[in-house]
Amino acid sequence: MAEITSVHPGFDVSPVVAGLIGATVLVVSVSVTVFVWTCCHQQAEKKHKTPPYKFIHMLKGISIYPETLSNKKKINRIRRDKSGTAKEGGSGGNLLLDAAEAGLVGPNKAPDGPPQVDQLPIKVDYGDELSPDQSLTPGGSKTSSPSSPGDDVTLGDLTFSVDYNFPKKALVVTIQEAHGLPVMDEHTQSSDPYIKMTILPDKRHRVKTRVLRKTLEPVFDETFTFYGIPYSQLQDLVLHFLVLSFDRFSRDDVIGEVMVPLAGVDPSTGKVQITREILKRNIQKCISRGELQVSLSYQPVAQRMTVVVLKARHLPKMDITGLSDPYVKVNIYYGRKRIAKKKTHVKKCTLNPVFNEAFSYDIPAELLPELSVEFLVINLERSTKNEPVGRLVLGHHSASAAGSEHWQLVCRSPGRALAKWHGLSEC
Repeated sequence: MAEITSVHPGFDVSPVVAGLIGATVLVVSVSVTVFVWTCCHQQAEKKHKTPPYKFIHMLKGISIYPETLSNKKKINRIRRDKSGTAKEGGSGGNLLLDAAEAGLVGPNKAPDGPPQVDQLPIKVDYGDELSPDQSLTPGGSKTSSPSSPGDDVTLGDLTFSVDYNFPKKALVVTIQEAHGLPVMDEHTQSSDPYIKMTILPDKRHRVKTRVLRKTLEPVFDETFTFYGIPYSQLQDLVLHFLVLSFDRFSRDDVIGEVMVPLAGVDPSTGKVQITREILKRNIQKCISRGELQVSLSYQPVAQRMTVVVLKARHLPKMDITGLSDPYVKVNIYYGRKRIAKKKTHVKKCTLNPVFNEAFSYDIPAELLPELSVEFLVINLERSTKNEPVGRLVLGHHSASAAGSEHWQLVCRSPGRALAKWHGLSEC
């Protein structure tokens, strides 16, 4: 009988190696499964996720989000005349919702080193020119405005409606129309009105309508929906409407304002229609927006002025997180013309930023009596237009006694750097 030989496999695998291989395969399988599940879950969330906006803007029944609002986009508008008929078009149809803050952009980082020096093309006789951005007066209004509402001028009426969406916990405000607005442009004998609305006292919700060209009877018909406002808190809120006339070459004219406390409004049973008279805005009613510490000095021999933005404190909360991303924009005006501008770095997530940034300007001494330095504290916004926090003016157009005193002290103390705290205002 033939001998039976044992057949051995071509390779031997120890139990330890086999266990490691099995564990590796198991880990890889689980990782791939988790990765695939995560991708599918995120994709499903994106389809059903509520847009992360503070409000929904309905223009003629069409949803508009803040990202899509820009001065370059155009839409076909329907304008209604007094007979009630609808007409399409009208003065280009520009959507100028952010005209008031059109010049506020994110800051550019400046290199480290000595203070930056501007060589200014200053002439003594060019003070009559208007600034393309804005012009200054002690009250913060425009001196070149051809027509400002006086005490004996009626400012018209504003019609709007208030409603509340209980399932979504949302306050719905529809700005419908205004009647009998005053003439703000003598050249066209008309106005270019738009409305800025703020919910007080938090001021977290700030919206504005589009600009309607050359009309004293504007029909806006725009709806703003504010989410996350419990019905129980409505009694503590106040709607503030600011009616303005757009001016392309200078600061927009303030026509008037309307204040509506929601304590006397009950939208629980349905939409409430409200018509209020537009009242003259009280310029003296400046709201504190924190404080800014600045230092100024002037060297008469070198004819150089140095402006130092030191720090700010008690700034209002501008973000949902309860903080802000502030920076300061410094504008130098001679008369009503802006001759220089600079900006600081952005300070992230703080209400008490420390800047310590200096800017130097070559300015002849004979121009100091007509010079003004404007400080604009601005909150950086990534998804929408940058929002101004507060304003301070020192010099010829200073609106406060402290600002005028600081400027005069600088002029009387050549070579000395004088630092002071000043309150910021919205006016």
